[in-house]
Amino acid sequence: MTTYLEAEANPTRNTGAIRLYDEAAFAGMRKACQLTARCLDGLAGIVEPGVTTDAIDRYVMEFGLANDAVPATLNYRGYTKSVCTSINEVICHGIPDDRPLRNGDIVNVDVTVYIDGMHGDCSETVYVGHVDPAAERLVKATHEAMMAAIDEVRPGQPFYVIGRAIDEVAKKYGYSVVRDFTGHGIGSLFHMDPQVLHYFTPRMSERMQTGMTFTIEPMK
Repeated sequence: MTTYLEAEANPTRNTGAIRLYDEAAFAGMRKACQLTARCLDGLAGIVEPGVTTDAIDRYVMEFGLANDAVPATLNYRGYTKSVCTSINEVICHGIPDDRPLRNGDIVNVDVTVYIDGMHGDCSETVYVGHVDPAAERLVKATHEAMMAAIDEVRPGQPFYVIGRAIDEVAKKYGYSVVRDFTGHGIGSLFHMDPQVLHYFTPRMSERMQTGMTFTIEPMK
């Protein structure tokens, strides 16, 4: 079976410098991200009460291989699954298992595919059946914070505007931001610089440049 270990043969290594990509690389990133988005869209017909996160994992693996892509988490640093599934209070990096999903759960499905030398990393929080208003409010606030941060992304902006935008939305809803996990650079490697903080700190003063690619993934 093809695994991420083969992808790690990529000669690019994380040097600590923020890599700037050209238009050809951007085209590769778009292809990877569009494929990841298609995978997430397909989950709409799968996630329901009684389905296990192992079943979601099998779907993601089969989808990737059917589209000549590698599920990037598979065998990445010892991880044995093709996706991360984080249920309810689990912040991120939840491991699929045989526990059936229950009506009222929310599950974040975090998918990364590797195709033609580039990664596409996306996640979506999915309602399982009918969820309560508190869960809906949390998902709404987190999505709003992510979109507010994306609106701040442009060449010349300091990275701290991302965290500031997320903080402002979180405070509006009465939430705090998880600080232990961050966004990250992505492209030919799964995780690379820059580190993207989801809370405001003036020390994140480095300026964004044309050619940078990174994730923004606030958690509350």
